Amino acid sequence: QVQLVESGGGLVQPGGSLMLSCAASGSPIYTMGWHRQAPGKQRELVASITRGGRTNYADSVKGRFTISRDYAENTVYLQMNSLKPEDSAVYYCNANTGREDYWGQGTQVTVSS
Repeated sequence: QVQLVESGGGLVQPGGSLMLSCAASGSPIYTMGWHRQAPGKQRELVASITRGGRTNYADSVKGRFTISRDYAENTVYLQMNSLKPEDSAVYYCNANTGREDYWGQGTQVTVSS
C-alpha cells in the first residue's frame, strides 16, 4: 500500500509559476509522476521520474515544467513555470511500485487573469 499526500496548486496568472509536491509513504516506489485532467478531457501524463532519475515529459510542458524527487523524503515535486491557461486542470500525483499504481486525491491548478 502507498499513501500519497499532495500539496500546492491554486490560482495563478498566465506566465506565473507554481510548485506541486507529493509525499509518499508505504511500499517501495519505482516511478513517481504527475498527471492532469481538464474538464471534458482524458487524464494525461505531465511528467514522471524513475527511481534512477530518468525523467519523461509531455511535449506540451517541455522547457516549462521540471520534475524532481527527494529520495530521502520520498517526495516528488513539479515546478511549473510560464504557466498557460491550457495548463489549467486537476493535477494528480501517481506512484508505481512495479506492481500497482496509486493516485493522490488531486489538486486544482487554474491559470487565469
